Amino acid sequence: MTQKIQRALISVSDKTGLIPFAKQLAECGVALISTGGTARAMREAGIEVSDLSDYTGFPEMLDGRVKTLHPKVHGGLLYLRDNPAHCHTVSEHGIQPIDLVVVNLYPFEATVAKPDATIEGAIEQIDIGGPSMLRSAAKNHQSVTVVVDPDDYETVATQVRQQGDTSMELRRNLAAKVFARTASYDAAIANHLSAKFESLAPGEGAASPTPAHVHVHVSKAQDLRYGENPHQAAALYGAFGDYFEQLHGKALSYNNILDLTAAQSLMTEFEGQSPTLAILKHTNPCGVGQGDALIEAWEKAFATDKQAPFGGIIVSNQAMDGPCADAIAGIFSEVIVAPGFTPEALETLSKKKNLRLIRVKQTCIQEGWQLRSVGAGSYLAQAFDQKMVDRKDLQLVSERAPSEEELQAMLFGWRVVKHVKSNAIIYAGKDRTIGVGAGQMSRVDSSRIAVWKASEAGLPLQGSAVCSDAFFPFPDGLIAAAEAGATAAIQPGGSVRDEAVIAAANEHGVAMVFTGNRHFRH
Repeated sequence: MTQKIQRALISVSDKTGLIPFAKQLAECGVALISTGGTARAMREAGIEVSDLSDYTGFPEMLDGRVKTLHPKVHGGLLYLRDNPAHCHTVSEHGIQPIDLVVVNLYPFEATVAKPDATIEGAIEQIDIGGPSMLRSAAKNHQSVTVVVDPDDYETVATQVRQQGDTSMELRRNLAAKVFARTASYDAAIANHLSAKFESLAPGEGAASPTPAHVHVHVSKAQDLRYGENPHQAAALYGAFGDYFEQLHGKALSYNNILDLTAAQSLMTEFEGQSPTLAILKHTNPCGVGQGDALIEAWEKAFATDKQAPFGGIIVSNQAMDGPCADAIAGIFSEVIVAPGFTPEALETLSKKKNLRLIRVKQTCIQEGWQLRSVGAGSYLAQAFDQKMVDRKDLQLVSERAPSEEELQAMLFGWRVVKHVKSNAIIYAGKDRTIGVGAGQMSRVDSSRIAVWKASEAGLPLQGSAVCSDAFFPFPDGLIAAAEAGATAAIQPGGSVRDEAVIAAANEHGVAMVFTGNRHFRH
């Protein structure tokens, strides 16, 4: 049973679009009830509005913590209009129907995202009355229209203006949107408080480094044409648009998004350094270079492998400029990711209609938990791999210490090998990759592929540093690297055969350091 909307309760934290919407409702004869700052904003705009406290006959109290939690509010929302007993009860208690609720919630997520956020400040931003009203109205969407998103104001106003009420289809959609929003809101609160409050792992009597529950609730950003393959449905969810802006080219695909986020993750290792550029394919780096100018970085990265970059992803740590864009335009690329693009670069690259140009709006800080579905309704959660090393962290284990150039090559290659699929081997110079071997079942095979790639590119390995994402389990991998020309090695260490590997390094004059941490990437 529906009737024309006669009374609306409006209480919003985000006042975007509030005044035009409220004016349209008032012009349609809808009586407006409101609270605090929302009522004040409407009055200042010349809109007639009643205070909620006058409607309920009960004042706001406890610094506004109690104002909408009242039978006249929830009774007016929840009673079934076609139920005689309900109608008798509300009439007996002087409860009037509330036909429209417009509420958005305290900005909890925005509050805790601030670097100086305190737990006390976060708790004050936990909305109680707002979610309660939203849920009451959404539950009774058969008769009540509920709006949680300013983007829906115009649609609701149009229907009220044209027919006096809203359609059942719209009320159902808005109700579903409400429950999605309150679920997301509760998930944000639960995740934040779980991270802040120490909890005991069951039966262990000690604080667990992982949360007892992980709540994930994100909104769809856009549908994608398909997933990794055309027979797989796919969509993008979450705040991707807060971090990346597409300036040119056709729509991003599922694989494009995987690749460009992997590319940007790699490039965060080189923030604040001299111009650096990387080329990736299937999320694996196939070339990384540094130089005094971006064009020089491109030349070093591209020289590592001139075949794999076809259809790849290019990422830089500085704005893409004209000379580098001219060079890149010579090959087919899927996506270019950069903090910006000069007018000259945009003019050159925009001539390729299918090339996606992505501007990095802000660095994506990898906080919280990295989740992966493993089927059977199960998920793995782990902290993001943000561990890196610098010179002071390195443990010299060989008889010979590395030269300054070898040390620079080790640290450069270690930043890159972290982003290569395991088993991962990289041969590196102080400012470039020379050979990359990724994703093999045997570490020796990865090394062989890296050597072969360097040979194909015509790049000598003599004097390079070999970088391994995990320990060398046997001396053979280290020996093969030395025979290929590597004179330095960086690896985590930790094998039961470390002594044999160290002995092999000494025998071949290789300077070797341990990092103490590995970087498996499956």
